[in-house]
Amino acid sequence: MLNYLLIFIISLVLSIVIGFVVYKLSKKFHLSQTILHYVDKHAGKSGTPTMGGFTFIIASAIAVLIFLGVDYVYSLFLIAIMLAYCILGFLDDFIKIKFHKNEGLKPYQKIIGQGSIAIIVAVFVYLNIGSTLDLFGLKLNLGFFIIPFIIIFYLAVTNAVNLLDGLDGLASGVSGAYLLFFGVILALLGYQSYALFSFALVGALIGFILFNCFPAKIFMGDTGSLALGGIIATLAVFSGLELILVVIGIMYVLTALSDILQVAYYKKTHKRIFKMAPLHHHFEQIGVHENQIVAVYIVITIVCGMGALVGYLFVTGVV
Repeated sequence: MLNYLLIFIISLVLSIVIGFVVYKLSKKFHLSQTILHYVDKHAGKSGTPTMGGFTFIIASAIAVLIFLGVDYVYSLFLIAIMLAYCILGFLDDFIKIKFHKNEGLKPYQKIIGQGSIAIIVAVFVYLNIGSTLDLFGLKLNLGFFIIPFIIIFYLAVTNAVNLLDGLDGLASGVSGAYLLFFGVILALLGYQSYALFSFALVGALIGFILFNCFPAKIFMGDTGSLALGGIIATLAVFSGLELILVVIGIMYVLTALSDILQVAYYKKTHKRIFKMAPLHHHFEQIGVHENQIVAVYIVITIVCGMGALVGYLFVTGVV
């Protein structure tokens, strides 16, 4: 218990310190975000520094390295995967900044990058960890099919987190709440190394929110959102708790689903279900302030997290 608190505090402090450095460097080198022209309500945010995701990536990685235990190989692999997605996101951000537009890597290039990392992880998990999924104690062994499942899971989670990163503090706030409850569940089930990583991320994200809350001084960029999605997916995959993400991370699911439905429906009918997708932009378009949207998303995540936690408390016999 003490280690969980310590890694949280260390990561939080590191994130605040690193956050100032990243913010200053982003401003100095003019690493600013170009806003999509059709997101009219965000026109005033054009020019806001980006790549702030380095803040929580570096802070959490350092904190985890300080607390390396007997499962250090897996902890290092977790960091490597997070950095791999970070590099992919950095390339996307770099292209946007270089050419002063909001279009970085082509969608297929992103998918290839995300999929390539996911394939490596899927094969590693199949050969070294296993192919069993766990949901409230119910076990499902997918055998070889765990490989395609993990690949699809990574693509879904990384893109969902990327889509959620559309309002100040939204992706960081929701992910912080998600990882808090997921970390407690990991600790209950005995996944100490993964729980430590989760709490390190919670501390780092809280530190980052100081710079990312409305009005944001800096955006996490794809550098941060892809890395965040990658590590969230990895913690779930390594612990076999992929299915619990659908419960605690319901806002990830609804965000991705709203975007998919909007695109599919528009292609078929040339009409829109939502005023704008993903879902948080729809709420914004009908007049809800982004602070309210962020707060509601976080509260929903907390409520779902509490429900999932109670379920695992019963499973582990604590209550």
